[in-house]
Amino acid sequence: MTDIIKTDAVIVGAGPVGLFAVFELGLLDIRAHVIDILPRAGGQCTELYPEKPIYDIPGFPLVTGQGLVDNLLEQIEPFHPTFHFNCMVESLEQLGTPEAPLFRVQTDAGDVFEAKTVIIAAGGGSFQPKKPPITGIDSYEGTSVFYAVRKMESFKGKRVLIIGGGDSALDWTLNLQPIAERVTLMHRRDAFRAAPHSVNAMRELVAANKMDFVLGQATSLEGENGVLKAAVVRGEDGKTFELPCDVMMPFFGLTMKLGPIAQWGLNLHEQLIPVDTEKFETNVPGIFAIGDINTYPGKLKLILSGFHEGALAAQKVHRYVYPDKKLLFQYTTSSTSLQKKLGVA
Repeated sequence: MTDIIKTDAVIVGAGPVGLFAVFELGLLDIRAHVIDILPRAGGQCTELYPEKPIYDIPGFPLVTGQGLVDNLLEQIEPFHPTFHFNCMVESLEQLGTPEAPLFRVQTDAGDVFEAKTVIIAAGGGSFQPKKPPITGIDSYEGTSVFYAVRKMESFKGKRVLIIGGGDSALDWTLNLQPIAERVTLMHRRDAFRAAPHSVNAMRELVAANKMDFVLGQATSLEGENGVLKAAVVRGEDGKTFELPCDVMMPFFGLTMKLGPIAQWGLNLHEQLIPVDTEKFETNVPGIFAIGDINTYPGKLKLILSGFHEGALAAQKVHRYVYPDKKLLFQYTTSSTSLQKKLGVA
C-alpha cells in the first residue's frame, strides 16, 4: 500500500509563481510539496525561454528566465520544499468540509497526498509533449520512446536517438552521452535554438567521435512489442535509411492543456479558472489558483502579478492550516523570527 504523504499544501506547478508561493507559505510556517510534469523547476521559463531576457521583475533591470528561476530556488531553500517532478496530478478527492478542507491528491507516478489546501500554479495547465507525426509511435511510448527522462541510469548502455534542436534536446544529449552506449542527435537542419555553449559542446563530442549528429527526419519506426530496433530516417537528399537505436527521445516542444484539473469540480471560463481578488480562491474552498491559469476582471498575465496573487493566497491558506491561530502580518525587514527563518538574523 502506498504511504500517504501528509502536508499543509500541495502546489501544482513549479514555475516562478509556484516557487514564490513556496516562499510566502514558508514565511507562515506552512509546509508545501510541489508537483510538476517537467523534470525540473522553472516551467515555461526554463523549458521555453531560459535565456530570454525579462524586464519587469522588480529589482532586476534584466534577468533571464533561468536566472529568475535560479534566484527563486535559492530564496526558498530555507523552507526545504519537496519537489515531485516528471509527474502529473491524476485525481483530486475532497475529504473535508468547506470550513475545514482536506484533499487527497494522487499523481500518475503513484504518490498520494493528503493536504489541507491545494494551490494551482500550473501556468496554462500541464505541459504535454508535442509528438512527432510517426504512425504507430504510440505502441513504443513508455518502453522505447520517451518524452522526458525520469531516471538517467535507465539509458545506461543503450543506443539513444534524440531528436530536436532546442535546449531540452541538447541538454539531454550532453547528459546522456557519458551513460549511453552511443548517443545520436538528429535535427532537420544544422542550426539550433539551444544555448550556444551547449551546441559547441555537442559539436566537440561529434568531432571527437564520442557521439553522432544526423541531418534528417524520422518517418517510421522498426521493432515489435514496443521494443525499438531502428528509426527509418529521410535524409537531406530525400533518401531513406535505417538508424539503429534502442531508445528514441523526441523533443519537439510542449503544449499546455488543462488536463485532469478540468475534472476537479472547479468553475471554468474558456479553460481558465475564475477566482476572487481578495484571496485568489476558486469556487471550491481550499483550492486556490494563481498565475496564468486563473482569470478575474483586470487580469494581467505577468509573472509579477502571479507573485502578488501567491502572497494573498498564502494569507487565506494560513487560516485553513492554523484555524485557531491569529495571523499577525509582519515585514521580513522588522521581524526577527522571519529573519531567522531566512538565515539572515
